[in-house]
Amino acid sequence: MQCFKYGWTAKYRFAGANLRPANCTPPVRGICRGVTQAAYDRGLMVIPIALPALRRKCGNPNWGRPLPHAPALPTEFELRVKQLHITPEIYASSRELRAWCEQNRNRCYVPEWLLKEWGITVDLGFNDAA
Repeated sequence: MQCFKYGWTAKYRFAGANLRPANCTPPVRGICRGVTQAAYDRGLMVIPIALPALRRKCGNPNWGRPLPHAPALPTEFELRVKQLHITPEIYASSRELRAWCEQNRNRCYVPEWLLKEWGITVDLGFNDAA
């Protein structure tokens, strides 16, 4: 039921009739105070509107969905290049980068074109466990 005087919509409806009270005032605890004693006595009581039953959903809502892609993290080589503040044009001329690449050639990613240019070979059978 809607109160035309104040513009609010009540969450309750009157049973049996579409009743519009003459002195419609704002609701008190969700009930329109305009319901008269006579209307109450005739059985036109305020009944709450039946809301759909809210069921709790069980289980994982993401079941069967693919996992979201992990963000691409920078490699150790890229972090080192950023730390040294060098651009790809001067990779080959950097002494600090060459020293780092020689020390970490078997442990971290180093671009193949840079390894070929410097003549650094990678040990394919290298293992940290040995």
